[in-house]
Amino acid sequence: MTPFPQSRNKPLSGMRVVDFTRFFAGPYCAQLLGDLGAEVVKVELPGSGDPLRSQGPPFLHGNGITYYATNRNKRSLTLDMQTEEGKKLARRLCLKADVVLENFRPDVMPRLNLDYDSLAREHPRLVYASISGFGADGPDMNLGAFDLTIQAVGGYMSITGERGGAPIKLGTSAFDMLAGMNCHAAILAALLQRSTTGTGQKVETSLLEAEVAFLVNAALEYLITGVEPQKWGSEHAQQVPYKAFKTADGWAVIAAGFPNLYASFCRLLGREDLIADPRFSDMAGRVTHREVLYGILDAEVVKHKTGWLIAALDAAKVPSAPVNNMQQVFSHRQVRHRGMQQTLHHPAYGEVPSLGAAAKYSGFVVTADWSAPPLLGEDTESVLREWLAMSAGELAQLREAKVI
Repeated sequence: MTPFPQSRNKPLSGMRVVDFTRFFAGPYCAQLLGDLGAEVVKVELPGSGDPLRSQGPPFLHGNGITYYATNRNKRSLTLDMQTEEGKKLARRLCLKADVVLENFRPDVMPRLNLDYDSLAREHPRLVYASISGFGADGPDMNLGAFDLTIQAVGGYMSITGERGGAPIKLGTSAFDMLAGMNCHAAILAALLQRSTTGTGQKVETSLLEAEVAFLVNAALEYLITGVEPQKWGSEHAQQVPYKAFKTADGWAVIAAGFPNLYASFCRLLGREDLIADPRFSDMAGRVTHREVLYGILDAEVVKHKTGWLIAALDAAKVPSAPVNNMQQVFSHRQVRHRGMQQTLHHPAYGEVPSLGAAAKYSGFVVTADWSAPPLLGEDTESVLREWLAMSAGELAQLREAKVI
């Protein structure tokens, strides 16, 4: 059993969270709450647990690696909620919690007698958060979703990829994570409001809503002009030059669309003639003649190695960056300085890498007392003793009945 760390000075210290979620969006949300000091109890099915535990290869200490990305700072409790006793225990845990988080299909929690209305009648201070694929109501409320299908339905794949090329998925499960972040923010807002009203509430979000809200300027381009945004690869629809360029030994992104930046870029390449060329002398001309201009610039940039080019562009105050791989990211001096790679320790399986926190605070060290993702069910008995004051005899009966 891993002792639950008590970070007294974190903003969610003393808050109890029951996390019924699986896969990515919900567990990521719960992890963010745990990062801020909440006691997060992850409820899992005995024997198998969160499906991410078996997603692989690769595996580490018997779990799929994605499990480690979304489950630090949690306690694992196994509970078979298909049994009557399991349902009762789940309800008792919810009534002791500050936050309940779930990502089942809409009919599941009511069937388990764990829906918000039922719980709120007994526990009006409860904040209850639901994450779904398509939203809590509406014609598609019962549809399931994965990040890939949502990226397609919500429009992102139509604007991602090279010009004229096939639709491309973003490199991670971006909208799972974004939905989790949105839900995390909504829970914090509900807890803040509870501190003044004394009453909790239900908050809802979905992968679809996360994605559509994230379309931002691409959506506004369509809503204002009626014209469908196109795929631009690394290019910009309204700025040229602005893209990834092939160098002599790799790739570099260069953002030199504005007049002063464009002029500096051309001088650096020894192509002052491009500054006064009437086709390229203003932004509109460069956008209109992008194919011609990129043909010229591509041929110039590829003559130079990435390191020299980035240093020269930096000296000229032209925004640029190398296109780094993962090894380069985690050896980057600023990434290391800001603590974006952490190492967590588990008493049973040892050390496991973790990512750092995206936000830092002056009032507390956010990474202090972080704990490694738990083994399946390792905290079952301790949570039931601490939260529900269950005796050793009661726990033994539940074990024998295979409820926990």
